Amino acid sequence: MFWKNVQRKYALTDNGIRNIKKGTAWTVVVNLIVISGMSILYLLMTGFMNTLTKETPLPNALLFTGVTAVFLLISYLAHLQQYKATYGLVYGEVKSARIGLAERLRRLPLGYFGKRDLADLTETLMGDVNRLEHVWSHCLSYLYGSWISTTVIAVGMLIYNWKMALACLWGVPVAFLLLFGSRKVHKAQSANHKKAAVQVADGIQETLENIREIRATNREERFLEELNGKIDRSEKVQIKGELTIGIFVNLAGVIMRLGVATTILTGTGMILSGQIDFMQLFMFLLAITRIYAPFDQALALIAEMFVSQVSANRLQEVHDTPTAEGTEVFMPGGHDIEFRNVSFAYDNQEVLSGVSFTAREGEVTALVGPSGSGKSTCARLAARLWDADRGEILVGGVDIGGIDPEVLLSDYSMVFQDVVLFDDTVMENIRLGKYGATDEEVLAAAKAANCDEFVDKLPNGYATPIGENGAKLSGGERQRISIARALLKNAPIVLLDEATASLDVENETKVQGALSRLLMGKTVLVIAHRMRTVEAADKIVVLSDGRVAEEGSPAELLKKEDGLFRRMTRLQTAGAEWSI
Repeated sequence: MFWKNVQRKYALTDNGIRNIKKGTAWTVVVNLIVISGMSILYLLMTGFMNTLTKETPLPNALLFTGVTAVFLLISYLAHLQQYKATYGLVYGEVKSARIGLAERLRRLPLGYFGKRDLADLTETLMGDVNRLEHVWSHCLSYLYGSWISTTVIAVGMLIYNWKMALACLWGVPVAFLLLFGSRKVHKAQSANHKKAAVQVADGIQETLENIREIRATNREERFLEELNGKIDRSEKVQIKGELTIGIFVNLAGVIMRLGVATTILTGTGMILSGQIDFMQLFMFLLAITRIYAPFDQALALIAEMFVSQVSANRLQEVHDTPTAEGTEVFMPGGHDIEFRNVSFAYDNQEVLSGVSFTAREGEVTALVGPSGSGKSTCARLAARLWDADRGEILVGGVDIGGIDPEVLLSDYSMVFQDVVLFDDTVMENIRLGKYGATDEEVLAAAKAANCDEFVDKLPNGYATPIGENGAKLSGGERQRISIARALLKNAPIVLLDEATASLDVENETKVQGALSRLLMGKTVLVIAHRMRTVEAADKIVVLSDGRVAEEGSPAELLKKEDGLFRRMTRLQTAGAEWSI
C-alpha cells in the first residue's frame, strides 16, 4: 500500500516504482556499510588508546589492513550498485514517462484538447517531467533509504546507550516536523510558480504564432511589454518561492545540527560521572556525522519533493482522464453513417440537440448552416473524435461508440481546410496516409491528386523537404498533398471540411479534380459554407442552432419558399454580385 501511494503521488510507472524500490534497498545497504566503517575506526582507535594507557600490545596491523581493504571493496561495489539503481535505472523513467504521456494523449478524446492550452500541455511533457526526473533519480530512493537505515542505526544506538542516542538524534525528527509543517506553504508557492511559468510559455507561443499580425499592426512594443511583464512576474514568484524554501530548509538544518552540541554536553557530563569513557563519546560523534550527512541533503530533497507535487499532480491528471476505448473488431454492414437523436454539449453548452439524419454509401451528403450551427461537431462525432452525450451514431448498422477509435478511423479519410504537414519531404508527408506504403503507391496517389505539377518544379522532386507545416508550399499545393494522403489511404468514408474554401480559382479547379477521384463510390460527408460548392451533392442536411432544420436534395430545398437553404443561397448570390 505504501509503495502504491508513492507510485501515484509521484506519477511513476510500474517499472519506475520497481527501480525506486531497488534504489532504496541499495541506499540502505550503503548507509549500513558506511556506519560499519565507523565501527572499524572505533576499534582501531580503541586499540591504540589501550596501548597508550594500559601498555597492551599494538593492534595487529596486518589484520586491520586486510579488514580495511575488504571493507573498501565491499563499499565500492555497494556504491556502484546504488548508483546504477538510483541514477542509471531511474533515468530511463524519463523516457518511459514521456512516451507514456504521449500514448495517453493519443488515446484521449479530442474534447480534452479543447480544454487544455497547447503551451500548458507542452509544459507538462517537458517542464513537469524534467522536475520529476530529479525527484525520481536524486530524492525518493535516497530519502527513503536514509530513513530506513537511520531507523536501524538509531535502534542500535538506543540499545547501546539510550541517553547518548537521544542526545544525538532528537534534532532529526524536530527538523523534519518543521519541514512537513511548512508543506502547504511550499505547495502554494510551487503552484504559483507553475502558473506563472505556463503564462510565460503561452505568451512566447502566442507571440511567435502571431508575429506577422503583430508587425502588420505595429504592436511589437505592446506585445513585448506584456511578455516581459509575464517573465518578470515569473521571476519574482520563483525568487519568493526559493527564498521561502531556503529559510525553512536552513532553519531545519540548524535545529538538526544542535544535536552535535547536545551530544558533546551529554557525553561530557556522563564521562565526568563515570558512566562512559572518552572513546564511547568519540564513537557517538562518529555516528552522528554519518547520520547527519544523508539528512543534510534529505532536508533539501524533501522541500523539492513538496514543490514537485504540483508537477506530479499535473501528470497524474492526464493519466486519470478517461480514454476513448472500444472493441478492436469493426465489421459494419456497409458504410452508411446514421445519426439517431444525437445530442452533444461542450463545456455545459449544448451544441447539438436531437440530430437525426443518414449519409448513404456512394452519395455525397453536405452539412450546411450558419456559423455555430454544429456542422463541424457532426463531422467530429461521426469519426468518434468526440463522443455523443446522448443518442447513437451508426456506421453500417454498428454503434461506433463501442469501437476503438483507431480501429474505426482505419475506415475514414479526412481532408480539412487547415492542412497539417510535417517538416519532412513531400514523399513522407503523403506516406502518412498509409503506413508502410511503397514509393510506387505514394507516387500513384500523388499523381491522382495533381501533385506532379508543382513537385516537378521542386529542387529534389518528391525528396524535397517542405518546411514546418509546409511553409515552402502554397495553400493549393498543401491541400493537394492532403488529398494525396486520403487517396493513398483509400478509406470507404471521406470527411471534407470546405477543402477548397481558401483557394484561388485555378487551384480550386485542380483540387476539385483531385477530389472527384477521391470521392468516387465513397460515403462522403461534406461541411460546406459556400452553397455553390454543394450544388452537385446528393443530399443536403441544413443545421440551425444545433438541430436539423431541413434536408433533401439541392433541387428540393431550393423549391421551399421559406427554406433556410434557399435563403442562404440567395444571400450568397447577392453577395457575389457586390463590388467595390
